[in-house]
Amino acid sequence: MNPALELLQPYPFEKLAQLKAGLSPAAKHHIALSIGEPKHAPPAFVVKHLIEQLGGLSNYPTTKGLLELRSAMAQWATARFNLQRQPIDPERQILPVAGTREALFSFIQAAAQAGPSAKILMPNPFYQIYEGAALLAGCQPVFLNCTQASNFLPDFDAISSDTWRDCQVLFICSPGNPTGKIIPLATLQKLIALADEYNFIIASDECYSELYYGQKPPGLLEACASLGRTDYRRCVVFHSLSKRSNLPGLRSGFIAGDAAILQQYLLYRTYQGCALPVPTQLASQLAWQDESHVEANRAAYAEKFATAQAILSPYIELTPPEGAFYYWLKTPINGEQFTRDFFLSQNVTVLPGAYLSRLCDGINPGKHYVRMALVAEITECREACERLRDFLKAG
Repeated sequence: MNPALELLQPYPFEKLAQLKAGLSPAAKHHIALSIGEPKHAPPAFVVKHLIEQLGGLSNYPTTKGLLELRSAMAQWATARFNLQRQPIDPERQILPVAGTREALFSFIQAAAQAGPSAKILMPNPFYQIYEGAALLAGCQPVFLNCTQASNFLPDFDAISSDTWRDCQVLFICSPGNPTGKIIPLATLQKLIALADEYNFIIASDECYSELYYGQKPPGLLEACASLGRTDYRRCVVFHSLSKRSNLPGLRSGFIAGDAAILQQYLLYRTYQGCALPVPTQLASQLAWQDESHVEANRAAYAEKFATAQAILSPYIELTPPEGAFYYWLKTPINGEQFTRDFFLSQNVTVLPGAYLSRLCDGINPGKHYVRMALVAEITECREACERLRDFLKAG
């Protein structure tokens, strides 16, 4: 077996299960705010169309996907990120993928060159797929601490020239999981200049881009276009229907950007054998062509955050996210103990921030935080917040 498998840490939810093992919580119905799985109803018209197209299961799907789907994806990305000057080319600059998780992992296997100095940079805390992808590609993950002092974004100015020279891929995530922070357009432009100077790829995880509560998050391709860089050289972005459209089980998204990179990644994918079934493609096409359900979804999350603020802000430091559906909640004790005690007292599960981050430069930036996902329906989220209020008041 690949010896790099021994380097992989347990997934956060395995650690959470161990933390809760043997505990007997209060006799209240359980509320899970730990997993970032959307619980809102998926768009009925997409589900209906998926069922109507099930006859397409009799056909092998192509890796590149249907032109109709790629065109819908390209049109959406072009409109959303102001790329009208040079629209995304559905033939060369976009590929369907089986959700961003699959694509983020497999992209690194295709893009990275293993070696003792090969580095993949990523935010810390982070989505654990970034780390696993780097390790299994034979590269060293480099963690960029996101702390309150840096506004919960990486301090890119603090990265040494030697590290940039060894960098093969820089992962960014905006809005961030779990911090909910948006990377400004000017920062994206600065990163593009660094990628040119040091010859690395920027892989931008934008799966939360449509969940925002104020400023609309700029995208990496938008930053390219603002610089007149319409070939999107060294830049790729990842988008998904999971959060945008409440369709996590559809496993449908896309990667877009540099045509030369995508040409090689397509070659990799033809061997990997991960193509979207035809019914999935046709249902996805409809989802990318509709914005009304996305607006309703965003409004539902905004209502839940407003409800949480009203209940909790007198009792704990509570900063609403700029995007995504998480609170990155600073805790009065370490996050593991807070999670354990809150579960015992109120039968509500959150996720310790330390499970989403690594020790780096002497600190674990998630140690005194928990991630609280407001994914349940509003009545259950309200009750969870009321239980958290009672837990905090009890000291």
